[in-house]
Amino acid sequence: MHGKILLVEDEKTLAKALKFSLEKEGFKVEVAYDGEEGLKALELETPDLIILDLMLPKIDGYEFCRRLRRSSDIPIIMLTARNEDIDKILGLELGADDYLTKPFNTRELLARIKAILRRAGQADQGTKKTIRMGNLQVDLIRHRVTLGDREIPLTSREYALISFLASNPGRVYSREQLLEQVWGYDFCGDARTVDVHIRHLREKIEEEPAEPRYILTVWGAGYKFKEA
Repeated sequence: MHGKILLVEDEKTLAKALKFSLEKEGFKVEVAYDGEEGLKALELETPDLIILDLMLPKIDGYEFCRRLRRSSDIPIIMLTARNEDIDKILGLELGADDYLTKPFNTRELLARIKAILRRAGQADQGTKKTIRMGNLQVDLIRHRVTLGDREIPLTSREYALISFLASNPGRVYSREQLLEQVWGYDFCGDARTVDVHIRHLREKIEEEPAEPRYILTVWGAGYKFKEA
């Protein structure tokens, strides 16, 4: 697997080690040592994925993510030295696709990178063209979601989640099953990650997020996409 990765990490020893490991796997890696440098790097080249430390000088990871999500859905894996749930949830709220708590196993990071890029590639190569439900359309070829004539900006993880559910209407998936199918690996974190992404999707595609029409909660079981 090949691709371009932007690594934004101020710990130079860690950044050097990660760059070495990623390049051994065939990735092209650009390193930025603070948030400001990372944003400037994005002006010169668009990566396939960003690995972003939270505690950065000049512009921290939260603000970096906030600014990026105004105009881009590049996948982001956040790195945090703190194991607090609030840090992880806030990162997801701001548009991160995944997170890892330091110290972490480099092989796990590689597995998560490959899973995200593989899902994105599969979405682009999907055989179905468009899934329609009411005013909602999920275009599996162009990798986009529209509501009426308005395109809905989604992160890569949000798109992967809605395209998976919409491709299997009426079938109920538990949080654990969605983590396995959409995240693409044995997820060791909090299953509430799924709830955060579902809430984001509802806020973007539902007229009344508290009374959803498309992504439905099956209490005690999980979530499903409404059948036609």
